Amino acid sequence: MSRTTYRRRLRLPPVLALSVAVFVASCATLRHLHFERPTVDLEALELVDLDLSGGSLILQLDVYNPNDYEIRTTRVEAELELEDTHFGNAVLEENVSLVPASHTLVAIPAEFTWEGVGAGARALLGRGAVRYELETRLRIETSLGGRTVSLHNRGEVPIKALLP
Repeated sequence: MSRTTYRRRLRLPPVLALSVAVFVASCATLRHLHFERPTVDLEALELVDLDLSGGSLILQLDVYNPNDYEIRTTRVEAELELEDTHFGNAVLEENVSLVPASHTLVAIPAEFTWEGVGAGARALLGRGAVRYELETRLRIETSLGGRTVSLHNRGEVPIKALLP
């Protein structure tokens, strides 16, 4: 009986040592994985349709993932101002994979009404582009878990396509 007890004690330390080694290795790996916020730029506005009440367009967002691992978005929300006037909101509820250390073009359909379009139209006629301010919220999933990231930027964007 003492021999059986002796063998069990010999088996326990290797299992315990292996468990500790796996735990320490996973902690070291997680310590090197850190999350950097993606960046979002409004690449272009693509006009799709115009009617008496307003129209529809596609916001083309250039999303850069600076991390060395893939990020998946499950929801993208954008609030857009053109020429200092609220223009509209857009939501995309689709899974989009953001490739590590790379840019991904994300297209979000949006509707707008004619209220507030005047300033944007004047800028378009004068410069062929409009000043924008963009507030974006990305719902992302990573190997470290899920979170919502808010991003804000401004700039000037060309109109990519106009209806004939």
